[in-house]
Amino acid sequence: MEIYQEICNSVDCMYSFIRKQRRDFHKYAETGWLEIRTTSIIAARLKELGYDLLIGRDFCLDSARMGLPPKEVFDEQYQRALSQKAIQPYAAQARDGFTGAIGILDCGEGPVIALRFDIDALSIFEEKELTHRPSRDGFCSVNDGMMHACGHDGHAAIGLAVAEVLMKYRHFLKGTIKLIFQPAEEGVRGAKAIVAHGHLDDVDYIIANHLVGSENPDYQIAVPKGKTMATSKLDIIFEGQAAHAGSSPEKGHNAMLAACTAVLNLHAIPRSSSGDSRINVGVMQAGSERNVICDHAKLEMEVRGASTEINQYMEHYARQISAASAQMHDCTCHVVTMGASDSLWSDEDLIMRCHTCCSQILGLRIAPPPKMSGASEDYAFMVNCVRKHGGKGLFFNTLAYTSGPAHSRNFDIAEECLPNAAKVFCIMVFDLMHPEWGK
Repeated sequence: MEIYQEICNSVDCMYSFIRKQRRDFHKYAETGWLEIRTTSIIAARLKELGYDLLIGRDFCLDSARMGLPPKEVFDEQYQRALSQKAIQPYAAQARDGFTGAIGILDCGEGPVIALRFDIDALSIFEEKELTHRPSRDGFCSVNDGMMHACGHDGHAAIGLAVAEVLMKYRHFLKGTIKLIFQPAEEGVRGAKAIVAHGHLDDVDYIIANHLVGSENPDYQIAVPKGKTMATSKLDIIFEGQAAHAGSSPEKGHNAMLAACTAVLNLHAIPRSSSGDSRINVGVMQAGSERNVICDHAKLEMEVRGASTEINQYMEHYARQISAASAQMHDCTCHVVTMGASDSLWSDEDLIMRCHTCCSQILGLRIAPPPKMSGASEDYAFMVNCVRKHGGKGLFFNTLAYTSGPAHSRNFDIAEECLPNAAKVFCIMVFDLMHPEWGK
């Protein structure tokens, strides 16, 4: 239809905006729950376009947030955001880890469609050598130890382009659009606080995208088959009793030994016959002096499962092992959930609709369906919430040439692919709101 061509032309005309906005987000990268400047820019733009806006405590439920930084980090990063021209009053509302935003466009009776765009960076020091394009072209991250190394800067820019196009053609829409700009996706920490606030309770369809590296120019879009892994990110803290290692070792309770016992046994958890599972202890911190019995130790670990049930099995076993390891050495332990996600998959009929929209309307080439990777994605919380009341969800990939692997210090994306994702979002919205147009 003619309206579809107009939408595609509008997205193409926004390419320079998308690239500029992506590079701005890249230069001022902010990690999970600290996306203050990023949130302020998104919120200001949504408000300017005419969306109803929810941010701050109206967006994230305080008690459901996971993996929060310390209070002093919040204060430091708020001042940093202000120095980098964060926009008030939105920056103030995002302070203390209430980042992210929802833009709502009510176009009357019809389905409620949510689109998710994650906005956070990773805790990585970006490559400074001029062989790295962001360094060479002047948009390398200026925030040391924070870098967009997974494409979320592109996702956020795509979301703002989609917001503008949908508002431009709002008179053709029937239903409600919710544009969700999600914080703290890395570490699977952010989605739960949005779901717990009730923002998805009335959603009929939810769609999300991720940029994926590809060197095959024959394909532009892919819709993965199967499921991502469910996961739990746990911090395990052991508390013992310090003592002099030479004169009175028997008076100490060695938290380091408890932690070491736990590490060895955690990696020996029997695997489930129902599907794949993973476990990894990535960090152990313990000890103060060579002649002091260690009284405090911390493990940072994760488990994963091919299904939510397998992941729950792994987590339950991990908690049991940790408690038993502490007891063996007269220590105590407590476990803090720093992040979590269910297993994610797309509904088959939405996969087929996406294929039809991409191939027949947009002329985009669709790759054979890749299998879901061993990674996890807390967008699953959103999809599962929508499914509980009969809704459906889709997760698609936008294929692009990338330099450097994801989560590496020299990661970069081919920006020419970004309009493809914006087009898919827009056309899927129109297709779901006007199914009769495709007949």
